[in-house]
Amino acid sequence: MSLIGIEQLVFVGGKGAVVAFDRFDGVEAWSWEAEPQAGWVAKLGIPAYLSVALDGDRLIVASPKGVWCLDPLTGAEVWKAETSAFRGGYPVIAGAITGQDGGATAAAMGSAAARQAAASGSAGMGI
Repeated sequence: MSLIGIEQLVFVGGKGAVVAFDRFDGVEAWSWEAEPQAGWVAKLGIPAYLSVALDGDRLIVASPKGVWCLDPLTGAEVWKAETSAFRGGYPVIAGAITGQDGGATAAAMGSAAARQAAASGSAGMGI
């Protein structure tokens, strides 16, 4: 694999795995598989879906039973933590909008809200 930066990768979480693709040509850069599920989920043969979020220079991966931190350039596991307290379901990873794009994103969200209010006739009515 050639040297590519985080900004050139797209990360996709699926059934028990994460795959990184080059965003310009779609070539797979790396893949990672979560350790097999235990308990009744394993008996059914159903792998857990994974939530994925990029946090600076770390890729955070979450399932109902665990959280992993991966190196986004290589897919190497940095750390893992068991999260049995979730008791099922699929977690959503929350984060803050930061950096130069954050301001543009917030402004675009505000503009979209203003357009929606104007279209519904509620603009300037305190609604």
